[in-house]
Amino acid sequence: MSPATNSHECIVEVGGLPISLRTDDPHFLESVRQRYAGFISQSKPQAELLLELATAASASDEDVQVLRDGREWLVKRGDFRARWDPQTGRGTVRQNPSPYALDSVLRIVHSLILASTGGFLLHAASAICEDKAYVFSGVSGAGKTTMTRLAPENVVLLTDEVSYIRPAGEGYSAFGTPFAGELARVGENCSAPIAALFFLNQGPENRVDELPTTIAVQRLMRNILFFAQDRDLVETIFASACQFVSRIPVRQLTFYPDSRVWNEVVSFGREAAHA
Repeated sequence: MSPATNSHECIVEVGGLPISLRTDDPHFLESVRQRYAGFISQSKPQAELLLELATAASASDEDVQVLRDGREWLVKRGDFRARWDPQTGRGTVRQNPSPYALDSVLRIVHSLILASTGGFLLHAASAICEDKAYVFSGVSGAGKTTMTRLAPENVVLLTDEVSYIRPAGEGYSAFGTPFAGELARVGENCSAPIAALFFLNQGPENRVDELPTTIAVQRLMRNILFFAQDRDLVETIFASACQFVSRIPVRQLTFYPDSRVWNEVVSFGREAAHA
């Protein structure tokens, strides 16, 4: 990968982690600023990606590959090829001239960084109500987007697609992300302590049920986003999942799709806070 001059820079901060994006193409950088509006930062970057644009677009419908190459990670798909060095916090990306290729690279880099800190990206919606974050996970069609659509006006959407979860003190916090799903709405750039994680199941009533620890960990592992089939990484994420389940209430939420389900959610959060 030949180096770009990288004379233009913007910093995108997601989950409290500012990453510098540098390129020699000011027009592309402007499209990046528009794509991540609300997450552009003036903070000192903790990581850096040097971007080089490919002269011709390539297909993006193939599966992403994330492989170890010495101390670096090699990340590739039809529309991008990247290297990431976790020791230096620097990486290089050659990609199509589309912010959406960069979107995939950023998700992968954040997932690798989070894994080293005990956090993870989760296929889940999340939102803040009464200064507490609630996370809603499950298979496609379980109701993640429905829960965000049913949320009262005072609820702040963090994401309807990819929840950003990091350890914080004795618990965990959820952060807003720009990684939008079906709602096509970027989350708010804020965070809150997690009160509970719910695995969703639509049904004839609203009900919160206990989950055995082993089942909770299994379901969590199925929904954590990690792109590399690397043994050490899988073991690290498994340990993080076990730690999360030991600290945060994880329940199954059966719900009928109307706004009253949020009364059940918030009531559970209040009870858990005083338990």
